[in-house]
Amino acid sequence: MNTMRHIQANGLRSSGALLVAAGLLATGCSPGGSTTDAALAALPRSTPTALSAYYGQELRWRDCGVPGFECSTMKAPLDYEKPDSGDIKLAVARKKATGPGKRLGSLLVNPGGPGGSAVGYLQSYAALGYPAEVRARYDMVAVDPRGVARSEPVECLDGREMDAYTQTDITPDDQRETDQLAAAFKKFAGGCESRSGTILPHVSTIEAARDMDILRAVLGDKKLTYVGASYGTFLGATYAGLYPERVGRLVLDGAMDPTLAARQLNEEQTAGFETAFRSFAEDCVKHQDCPLGGLGTTAEAAGKNLKAFFQQLDAAPLAGGSTDGRRLTESLATIGVIAAMYDEGSWGQLRGALTAAMKEKDGTSLLALADSYYERGEKGSYSNLMFANAAVNCLDLPAAFTSPEQVEQSLPAFEKASPVFGEGLAWSSLNCAYWPVPPTGKAHRIEANGAAPIVVVGTTRDPATPYRWAEALADQLSSGRLLTYEGDGHTAYGRGSECVDSAINRYLIEGTAPKDGTRCS
Repeated sequence: MNTMRHIQANGLRSSGALLVAAGLLATGCSPGGSTTDAALAALPRSTPTALSAYYGQELRWRDCGVPGFECSTMKAPLDYEKPDSGDIKLAVARKKATGPGKRLGSLLVNPGGPGGSAVGYLQSYAALGYPAEVRARYDMVAVDPRGVARSEPVECLDGREMDAYTQTDITPDDQRETDQLAAAFKKFAGGCESRSGTILPHVSTIEAARDMDILRAVLGDKKLTYVGASYGTFLGATYAGLYPERVGRLVLDGAMDPTLAARQLNEEQTAGFETAFRSFAEDCVKHQDCPLGGLGTTAEAAGKNLKAFFQQLDAAPLAGGSTDGRRLTESLATIGVIAAMYDEGSWGQLRGALTAAMKEKDGTSLLALADSYYERGEKGSYSNLMFANAAVNCLDLPAAFTSPEQVEQSLPAFEKASPVFGEGLAWSSLNCAYWPVPPTGKAHRIEANGAAPIVVVGTTRDPATPYRWAEALADQLSSGRLLTYEGDGHTAYGRGSECVDSAINRYLIEGTAPKDGTRCS
């Protein structure tokens, strides 16, 4: 399903939705699980004449309506291959360095997704919650990537259509339900084409990385300093591969492995969610209110109990407490559980939501978790997160599966990876099969030869970006330095580890990267 999303700013998880997520970041040359030895080629060091006006533009800063922040609009070519064919306007925000100490330049941040609003993340968390010593020395900056939030957003379905979409059965039991699932994917893709057909071919990660280089230049920075989380690591690594000589201090937290084909990536992420669930289950059964079993219940048995509950919902959804009559379906309950896997701080909330649903037949709290994950508002509107998520990922890399028959053949492998989530995540990986725009990317190594040291951060029990991916990316990058957090949750910086935070702060402020292989707990 690999929608890579970050979790910090407002409780967002990292992976998109079971339906939307399929094929996200799915790298690969074919529907199989093969990798590639091809490396992302660096772009020429000199700025092409056709792009000189973009690199030479001057940003006009204005009040954002949020105290302490300035906003602007940056222009970039809609199509880098045909820069004379029109512009795209990108939303930029910043909060200037607060001092004391010498200003070190701009620190660009991205929270992941793809589809997460970097501007929203900056204003709600990064420019307020990053360590004071970092904010003192850097202008904190964000740009919403093309197609996201304030930057000419991709649109696909209205609120009522999204409600129907998110309730679609993602574990079909027969041909009729399989056809309904395929029809839901096709309707979603058709909506994106009809509402956003002009921008759909131009929201790739490579194009977003090229946009970041224009922003670097117009901000007056010779090199890029950047902190990217989850999918933001793929964006940051792509920048490094394209512009290795312009790499300043890059932190890639919750790292992606760009060499994986879509199917393998989705299957490994499925295993990551199983790992996270087992940690949750082991904690849950220590509490008297755990609805998955009492003290001594194994994680495997707890998983069987949760799977049985999902199957009950498949047959008989629960009341969800919503004024519009929505009910807690199997698909929404699954998303609600997955949403809480990104942060162990949410385990208590999930335990309570499962208790209410499983024992009291009240799906209100679990439905609320799913709604927060989808960024659904109280009045039934959705942010463009899930639309941009699919648009970027289905363009970046070939689909994991091209037919329902391929999904059926893969079910044993996915269910082995996760007895709890495997079936739903396998079927969710079908969505890019019906995308109206052919993919422009493929699996590749990112080496960034000649780049300054790049810090790659991996968490050992990360649900969305398995630790092995961080190891793989750090190994690919010619200057990669692996920093390991031994713990739970998605990403590590700013999540309570003094060891991780001090290592990254020292790197950002002093330029001293941690020793490769450093481990924290």
